Amino acid sequence: MNTYDRWLRISAVIYRYLYLYRRSVTRAGEIVFWPVMDLLVWGFLTLYLRELSVSNAILFLIGSLIFWDFLYRSQQATTVAFIEEMWSKNLLNIFLSPISVWEYILGTCLLGLMKSLFTAVLLAALAWFCYAFNILAVGPMLIPFVLSLLLFGWALAMFTMALMLRFGQAAEALVWGIPFLVQPFSAVFYPVDVLPVGLRVIAYLLPSTYVFEGMRAILINGETSWSLLLIAFALNAVYLAAGAAFFAWMFRLVREKGYLSRLGME
Repeated sequence: MNTYDRWLRISAVIYRYLYLYRRSVTRAGEIVFWPVMDLLVWGFLTLYLRELSVSNAILFLIGSLIFWDFLYRSQQATTVAFIEEMWSKNLLNIFLSPISVWEYILGTCLLGLMKSLFTAVLLAALAWFCYAFNILAVGPMLIPFVLSLLLFGWALAMFTMALMLRFGQAAEALVWGIPFLVQPFSAVFYPVDVLPVGLRVIAYLLPSTYVFEGMRAILINGETSWSLLLIAFALNAVYLAAGAAFFAWMFRLVREKGYLSRLGME
């Protein structure tokens, strides 16, 4: 099996979902509608708070929102594609096709990257036009920060899909619930110091925490902390390995017990 054939199958997965977005206004709209609504609501709130003489640091909420969308979209693109195959009873057909499981997952991950980049460019332009907030103020650290959030989103996606394999559509709420489960502990809109001491332990176990802390350090003090970035990537490596192992274990389990055919019939 050569590399060209492998990437051809991965590209087929991406084109399959891009075709669905092209044919459906509602599917394509969700890439734009919800992120824009979030930015407008939070953005106008920050303008109001500035009028109340709140520190200009409140504008960092906008940057946090844009960064958060990278993590959220990368997780959503993979898991939503997966659960839509379950809803359409097409999951078994995909796994019986020449496309391997990991090629399918990689294809949906790359789809998430494309969606995240598109949404981020749109939000960054709106943030600049409406609120004079320049996300490029983060500087060269912008790229590794974004990459770290994408990797964590993919790790969360593998955990989510593994649970959906095992429990079927009964676990579909996890698709939307897991990102917001980690959000309070990721220090997205506030520093870790705001959290109670006991919850800080959880926060420091999440790679996303170090990204948002690093972003605030740059925007507030102009300080670049490479140690935060290294910790984030180290944790991402752990979560990605654990997520892949958990998914592989669940996939083997459902195949051995015959649950895979059941998923195709639900």
